[in-house]
Amino acid sequence: MVAVSTLSEQKTDDSKRARILEGAKQVFLAYGFSRTTMDDIARAVEISRPALYLLFRNKADIFRAVGQCFLDRSLANARRALQLDGSLDERLMKALDCALFQLFRVIENSPHGQEIIDVENRIASDIVADWRQRLIDAFEEAIGEEARKRSVRLEDHNLSARALAEMLFDVFDGLKTRGLCRSLAEQRARQFVALVEIALGSK
Repeated sequence: MVAVSTLSEQKTDDSKRARILEGAKQVFLAYGFSRTTMDDIARAVEISRPALYLLFRNKADIFRAVGQCFLDRSLANARRALQLDGSLDERLMKALDCALFQLFRVIENSPHGQEIIDVENRIASDIVADWRQRLIDAFEEAIGEEARKRSVRLEDHNLSARALAEMLFDVFDGLKTRGLCRSLAEQRARQFVALVEIALGSK
């Protein structure tokens, strides 16, 4: 009986946590990180401030949890896209849309997008770095599997599936550094995916 009760309480806490994170995401996008307060988040999800503190230590803790949830979802969607039927270039672009382009559009549509990116880099850089590595792993697997299907030895060209996956995300890092990610991300992605097809022997 105690175990059933504990499981029920855990499900309730998980449901409440998910509701808080969704509400907090909308508040951060609308007001930015610096202007958002714990009271704002509590009001958005219609719970008391003390109840909010039972699940999260502070605003930064909530922000990190929102980022983790959003990035985990984008990674899962990207992995599913990479496993769909279709050509490699179609699957790579669909996965990039799930992982990156949708995120760019959400940030772009927020008046506080740049602040959110800056805060993310400051207090959630470890989460972003882990997400990036797991994305690279997924793209490496997809490119490597395609190379095996085509009986292509990338090593003969001093390449590897890992190197191609890393270079793809290095492109986005470079665009981000130059402040051009939103305007050129999809264009550069298509160009790089074309290079991957060439590396794999596409005519």
